[in-house]
Order: sequence, then C-alpha cells, then structure tokens
Amino acid sequence: DVPAEFYISRLITRYFSYWEDESGELVIRGDEEALYQVLSEGMPQFQEVGEVWLSESVRHLRVLPPPEVSMGVSLGGGWLDLKIETAGIDPAELLQVLSEYRQKKKYYRMKNGEFLQLAGGGLQALDSLTADLGLTKSEFQAGEAKIPAYRAFYLDSLSGDGRMKLFQRDEAYGMMVRDLKTAQSVSYAVPAVLEKTLREYQKIGYTWMRTLARYHFGGILADDMGLGKTLQVIALLTAFYQEKTEQKAAGNEGSGSELPLPSLIVCPASLVYNWGQEFARFSPEIRVLLIAGTANERQEQLEEQMRMEASEGAQVIITSYDLLKRDRAAYLGRTFEYEIIDEAQVIKNAKTQGAKAVKEISANVRFALTGTPVENRLSELWSIFDFLMPGFLFTSQKFKRAFEMPIVRDQDPNALVQLKKLTGPFILRRLKKDVLKELPDKLETVLYSNMEGEQKDLYTAAAASLKEQLMEGTDGDYGKERMQILAELMRLRQICCDPRLCYGNYKAGSAKLKTCMDLIRTGVEGEHKILLFSQFTSMLDLIEEELKKEGIECYKLTGATPKEERIQMVSRFHQNEVPVFLISLKAGGTGLNLTAADIVIHYDPWWNVAAQNQATDRTHRIGQEKQVMVYKLITSDTIEENILNLQEAKRNLADQIVTGGGISFGELTKADILKMIEESR
Repeated sequence: DVPAEFYISRLITRYFSYWEDESGELVIRGDEEALYQVLSEGMPQFQEVGEVWLSESVRHLRVLPPPEVSMGVSLGGGWLDLKIETAGIDPAELLQVLSEYRQKKKYYRMKNGEFLQLAGGGLQALDSLTADLGLTKSEFQAGEAKIPAYRAFYLDSLSGDGRMKLFQRDEAYGMMVRDLKTAQSVSYAVPAVLEKTLREYQKIGYTWMRTLARYHFGGILADDMGLGKTLQVIALLTAFYQEKTEQKAAGNEGSGSELPLPSLIVCPASLVYNWGQEFARFSPEIRVLLIAGTANERQEQLEEQMRMEASEGAQVIITSYDLLKRDRAAYLGRTFEYEIIDEAQVIKNAKTQGAKAVKEISANVRFALTGTPVENRLSELWSIFDFLMPGFLFTSQKFKRAFEMPIVRDQDPNALVQLKKLTGPFILRRLKKDVLKELPDKLETVLYSNMEGEQKDLYTAAAASLKEQLMEGTDGDYGKERMQILAELMRLRQICCDPRLCYGNYKAGSAKLKTCMDLIRTGVEGEHKILLFSQFTSMLDLIEEELKKEGIECYKLTGATPKEERIQMVSRFHQNEVPVFLISLKAGGTGLNLTAADIVIHYDPWWNVAAQNQATDRTHRIGQEKQVMVYKLITSDTIEENILNLQEAKRNLADQIVTGGGISFGELTKADILKMIEESR
C-alpha cells in the first residue's frame, strides 16, 4: 500500500527529524519541544493509522492536562483567609509553573519528567489572583494568605464564572457576599424624622450605604446632580447616631460604654454652610459644627471639640478642602466614624495637597459624593478609590498598566469588564431619567453661602446704618423716607450678591458668586443647560466675566437686548452647545420658551415669588422632557434669608386661601423691616 506507506513516512519525519548515524534510524535527541509534540499531538495521529507499542520508559512520559485550581475563603476580623489548592502539583514547583505560563509557554517539564500543559485550566485564574492580590512568594508557596475583605466580590467573580473552583466558603463570607449583592434591597429602618421626606430611590441609596458601612467598606454615591446626595448622607449619619444613642441608653452597646466618635464632612467652601442648613432643616437633633473663621478661631473650635464630652460635642464636623489642608495638624491623630467628601472630583488629581489631606484622615468608613466620578481620565477614579479603600485598585502604576492603558488606548473590552466587576458594587449611580417617574415635575433646592471677611464687615455696617436710621425716625418719617429705605435695602441685597455692585474698588470676592460658579461648573460637566436669573444686570456682567475666565460660553439677555437679537439667541440656545443663558429677571421673566435648559438658578431672591416662578416657567413648560432643577442662591444670616422666609410664609397663606403669594414692599411696615435686619447677623 504505497500511498499509506508514504503518508506514514511523512508523519514520522514530521515528528522525528534527527537521523542517527549508527543505527540509521530517525530519533528525537536533546529536543524537549519535539518530545512534547510527539507525545501530545503525534501519538494520537500514529494510533489512527496503525498499532503503536510503547516501552516502559515511554509510558511514564505522560502529558498531563492543565492543573485545576480551587480556593477556600473564610471571613474573620475584617480579613479574608484565602487557601489555594492545585491538585497534583508540589507547591514548591508551582511558582516555576506559573512563571512559564506567564511566558506563554505551551508546557512545563516537571521534575519527574512528565509534561504539564499550560493552556487553559485554572492557571489563568491563578495568575490573575496572585497578580491582583499581590501575593508574596511565601504566601504563594504556602497556599495561604490574608487579604482585605473588600476583595470578596473579586473572589466571588473568580468562582462565579467557573475559572476557579470553590472548595470551602464559610457562612460569614457567604453572608457578606449575599448582603453586598443585594445591598440596594436590604431593609434598614429610615430615621423617623426623614421617613416622609426621603423618596424611594433615596431610601435605596441610604440602604446601600448602610450595607457597605456594616462591613467597613467605602463607596461612591454618584447620583446625577439634583437627586439629593446630601439628604441620603444625612439619613445615614442620623440613623447611625440615633442607634448608638439608643444602645447607650439601653446599656446594650456591646464592646464598651464609649459613645461614637464624630464624623467629618469635607466639601467645597461654598457648600459648608449649605450642609449646615440641610442638617438644621432635615435632622435638627444632630449636633453639627461648622469649621470657619480665622486660623486661631478654627483652632479654638477644634480644641474645644476635643475637650468636650462625647455626649455634648459635635456629632458631625463640616469643613472645606482648603481649610482641611491648612488645619491638617489638628486632625491628625484623631479617628472619625465616617469621613464623607462632597464633590469628590476635587481630589481627582491624587498629587494635590487637597487629595493628600483627605486621605490622611483616619476614619472607620469613607464615602465620596460626586455626579462626575470620571471627568477626563480613568486615573481620577483611581484617586477616589485610593481615598475610599487604599489599595483596592492597586498602585497607580499598576492601575494604569492593567486598566487605563488597555481600556483607553487599546479599547480592550475584557479590561473594561474586569474594572466594572471590581468597582461595580462600590458605585451607585442613578440618572434623573431613571427615577423620573417618582420625582416631582420640578425639584427646588436652596443653596446657602456664608459671607466672611470684608464682605461680611460691609454688610454688618450697612445693616447697622439702616437699623439706626429706622430707630431714630418716627412712623411718619418712615412714610416719607420709604424710597431712601428701599435704596438701603437694595444695598444690603447687592452686598449679598457681590459688593462690587455697590463699591467699585472692592476686590475681596463674593461667597455667593463662588457658590454659583461651583454650581455652574458641575452642571456644565454633567452636560446640562442652565438658565441663570438675576434682577441686577450688573451682576450678570460680573458672572459673564467669571464664565469667560473658566472658558464657559454663555448668552446674556437684558432689557437692552434688541428684540431681533433676543429671538436669535433663544433659537441658537436650543440648537447649539452653549450651556449657559444669563437673563435679567424683568427682561426674560415672561414670553420666552427655553425648554432646552433643565437647570434654573435664581441668583438673588425677589420680593415677589410669583416673578421667580414665572422665570422658572421659561423652561418648565409644555415641551420639556427633562427633569427641571431649580436652585435658589441665598446668603445665610442676611436679609436674603429673611426674604425667603417671608416668601414661604406668604406662600403658605396663599396655599390656604388659593391666591397669589407675592410680597409687596408697600405692605412692609417699619417693624417688619427692623425685624428682617435684626434677625440677620
């Protein structure tokens, strides 16, 4: 059978390429690769064409399948105890096996002469496991290691997709994984004071944070702008301190009689007082300390806090990123229950002093709030997780090598999936469209800012002057001097907006303008379109200057804008990507359709709330498909806050008798104005 003999001879020469002179036969000599090939591929082919006899020495030259790798996991003392088993391989030899696998070799020649196939099996999972967890040589060879509990999801994913078998899982580990997988559906009682306030999605966010905190994990609450991240944190802290107080009263706190430590909230300077106002509004029983003032004043605040008994001191301390940097020495050596950072994109650059300052703080649990966890680079996400759980996303260099470069440069879908698996359980993000059905059609928020330094001094002096004028005059004088008093009230309101509206040489800055720019910046980064109303056209000019410095385009409409240009601007705002429209309240309060916008900012309050509502209705009208968020900017402890209170009182009255809710300056008595000035500090 010549064709068959020819085929067999060709088959032999494919695997036996060395001709031995003495015997004149084809052999394999000194070629491990050729021996592996004939055993793994050649032998089955020889057996297909004929009968094959093997000597005893050859029978022992087996090719073994890739090793199966299995692990056991148990939870104890906040750590995971990991055990690794590789069937049939001596742990001392396993390190070399893995080294050759990483070099992409097909096999490993074991000490007994057998060949171990390296493709497939559990080696890929073992390689990922050892690299990702940073196991030392001794841990690897011993097959045992202690790793942080936040790796529970990672280990669960290895066993869940079949890459690695699980031979042991204790009850505590299993319960933790189950809890975290269902973190949004676990039931935790909402504090009674907030039960009717929290919306359903906010209760889910509160539950999610409580579940993570139970295991001392951190997380990013990344809800879209305007969905109430602050309120969800207030619910978390209120529940924590209420429960600890109740346990103390019942003598059931467990490990000791100490009351819980205070918590620390770090936010942009423009939001410090807003946090204070939100606590006062939604959870007044929580003792809050706002860190402000000069360096000496802040030092005294913190020292007094340390001297006070836990039952009397602040439960929540609120400071800014900038002040934390300056006061870092006063915080080091202390531990907080929670450390919450608001607008966490502030620490996106891990090398900044602000990022380093928040990471130096010792806290049992950390959370980050931001609607934009990644603005430009994936390294920003790494920096936030480096704050939450240091080491969770490995070193910055390893993160760049394993995730950032493959995802951004190489468009590697596997790296993206792996990153999502790692971070997914620790990020909660809801967009307005996800919760639109349960939100009201218009969401209103008051943002407070607090004057300091020269701005505060100017306001205090102007308020004192007006008070003196009112106190000296009679009721008859009040009637005669109403226009002068109105002008003085206007001056107070302008100082709240920006003292430059009154004083041409003023250069010390405006607390409200800073709050406004932070809000606009966040809105623009979230790809929102914004309408900003002010009754002072000169204030719109100042805001326009700030926007230009930031490189943010805007349109501006005032009473001086020609009719044709007004129509053109409205049309362009709907069609292009210019994100901000500055509008004077009187010129643009009616007659405009601006449904392209979904954020409305009222820079200053007007006496008549109906005028503000008409302005809001430029975007909140038929044709608007998005959730509209309305922000009222108010300077704390000033006439602005009292105008807001007066508006609310009028509105409540209007709701009762079904009429308009405006405030008429003509209705204000001398006593009303005195009260408004005296109640502001």
